[in-house]
Amino acid sequence: MMYNHAPTFRILSCSLLAIALVSQSVAESPQRKPDIVVYLADDLSAADLSIYGGTNIETPAISQLAGEGMVFNRAFVASPSCAPSRAALLTGLMPAPNGAEENHSYPRSEVLRLPQLLNELGYQTAAFGKVAHSRSVTDYHFDTFDRKQNIPEVRENVKSFLEKRTDPRPLALFVGVSNPHVPWPSESTVDPNSMTMPPQLLDTPRTRVQRTRYLQEVKDLDAYLSELRGLTQRHLSDRTVFVFSSDHGAQFPFGKWTLYDEGIQVPLIVSWPGEIEKGSRTDAMVSWVDLLPTLIDIAGGTIPESLDGRSFAKVLRGTADSHRDRIFTTHSGDKKMNVYLSRSIRNDRYKLIYNPHPEFAFTTHIDLLLRETSGDYFKEWTDKAKTDARAAKIVASYHGRPEYELFDLQADPDEQINLAGTPELAEVQQKLSTELNHWMKEQGDQLTVFHEPLMLDAPETWVPRKN
Repeated sequence: MMYNHAPTFRILSCSLLAIALVSQSVAESPQRKPDIVVYLADDLSAADLSIYGGTNIETPAISQLAGEGMVFNRAFVASPSCAPSRAALLTGLMPAPNGAEENHSYPRSEVLRLPQLLNELGYQTAAFGKVAHSRSVTDYHFDTFDRKQNIPEVRENVKSFLEKRTDPRPLALFVGVSNPHVPWPSESTVDPNSMTMPPQLLDTPRTRVQRTRYLQEVKDLDAYLSELRGLTQRHLSDRTVFVFSSDHGAQFPFGKWTLYDEGIQVPLIVSWPGEIEKGSRTDAMVSWVDLLPTLIDIAGGTIPESLDGRSFAKVLRGTADSHRDRIFTTHSGDKKMNVYLSRSIRNDRYKLIYNPHPEFAFTTHIDLLLRETSGDYFKEWTDKAKTDARAAKIVASYHGRPEYELFDLQADPDEQINLAGTPELAEVQQKLSTELNHWMKEQGDQLTVFHEPLMLDAPETWVPRKN
């Protein structure tokens, strides 16, 4: 009996030994780094999404991602225009230190970029669509960089890349779409008559039409998010970190190009299976410059010194419920269309905006171009301002800003009442102003005016230009 069973016993013993050795080897080997996917919208205000209280449209894919990850209630960009915002994300530095201050400018060549750091950590890096403004596809050091940014092109290129990919390294994939940046489509499934309007905007027929066109592009970027998530789930690991955000607010008055929350507060959702509690939300204040150190932290790397950003990985893991007690933002203009400087500081309750040149006229592509595919409603605004006191006040506050604007964000979340100069908040204003001036000095911020401005006392120069 024993003789007959000995070979079976030896085979079983060898098998158990082999399993034990394999198990020991797996346990001792370092865990594979998680794949990373970053999906970026272009000109999307957080307030227009249902997860932030928006009521005009449903965005089921964004809501599903929120249910599987963490929603940041207070996420802010470094600057409310495309190029400096994205440069801050990819360098971990604010605009003055990295060199990309006004729109359509670039970080200095010696400034370290996120893809370089991820490559050093063993990642393959790829970018598709509008991820960064760059002089060439090699400017940000992605292994793959395709800048076609319309959703049909992005869809095809990302799908082809993932299906053909054979690189064994973990992947850091950045996908940026042009939605809902102008030009907006001529058709929309959103009803202009039943929608609600943001309180800072004039409610005119054409404004409603253009809002529906903008919201249609939000619906389209949401639909592509669903496709992208399905694609990455098929081709990447089940521990993939997925980040969704936008580079700044929408291209409407008091949004993009401004430091009001409509311009700088953005959606931010992070999903990370096994690490982030599903359906969680946080009031921790974070800045886009914090994304670089956070991703490096998640990837197990050493965070470079002298960054403006700080990792919020502890917030993601639920071991911290706060991150920043101050948020600083800057705006330095958009070529000749918007020659205007603003700087701001925000704490848990108050925001102070500093406009160094209140004598400048605030203008943008909205009012200078009056395009049929975006800002033509502004003609209705100026016409209405001739006979309507409220319209006149809104148009005047669009073009002219005081040197200081102070808002109590608890009592006035829509930033409608400027409390700067009031005796009751004189101490608050002084303290925030001192902090902001100290920060600007540390940043090496020269408050550079990059182009000849239009002056507030010369409205005849604000003539809309031909398309």
